[in-house]
Amino acid sequence: MSKRKRFLLTSFFLSIGFVVIQYLEEKYRFYSIATLAILSLVLFTWALKESLRLNSSLLTLILPLYFTSAVGFFWFLLPRSIFTQVPIIIFYGFGIYALCLTANIFTVAAIRTIALLRAAKGVGFVITLVTSFLIFDTILSLRVNIFLTVGLIFLFSVPLFLQGFWVVNLENVFSKDNIALTLISGLVMGELAISIYFWPVTVVVGSLFLTVTAYVLLGLGQARLEERLFVQTVREYLLLGALVFLGMFLATSWGG
Repeated sequence: MSKRKRFLLTSFFLSIGFVVIQYLEEKYRFYSIATLAILSLVLFTWALKESLRLNSSLLTLILPLYFTSAVGFFWFLLPRSIFTQVPIIIFYGFGIYALCLTANIFTVAAIRTIALLRAAKGVGFVITLVTSFLIFDTILSLRVNIFLTVGLIFLFSVPLFLQGFWVVNLENVFSKDNIALTLISGLVMGELAISIYFWPVTVVVGSLFLTVTAYVLLGLGQARLEERLFVQTVREYLLLGALVFLGMFLATSWGG
């Protein structure tokens, strides 16, 4: 069976899984999403079996796992309506297929030079940010205590940053620079989560701010690894971060 057929089957079966779990009782929500997330790992491993190795290329499995979990838990926050369920299923199906293509390019490019690598990095970057937003929105919506909120944001951010930095050079081993940048970025996200916990912002605004922060950290980190961290690059990313911070400040209801 060709890879393209495996990618299509992976997208189809996982999308069908989303259709099935909407008919399950509410008490089975967590278990159904966890099962679907594990199934995504199995199907992606099968779809990429020729190029996946027991090395850092396994990082390509992080996004499918996170994307499935993020879309699943975010979905349950939405009202049950055909107008929300159908678009989410279509969005998820296309997202999984796009992940299959990008993951294939990454795993093959880790072995030999391949075309479309730059395009795959761009798609992976966008999916990472979308996944980050959905995860942050879900965590902030839980409204649990500060320690659990900060801990969850840190723990979920680290793997996303790790795979985001790995795709720059596609090394078969974990480099010290990647690990250092990952831990620093994760700590920054945790520290910002503390401030947002005490900031009277809505869940959406807080999630958007964390996502833009992840965009800035990931962009600067990738530029650093590519040895393209110029003054103009830093200025552009920091300007965007400052504008978003200002927007969040103005959007905050300070009246109590």
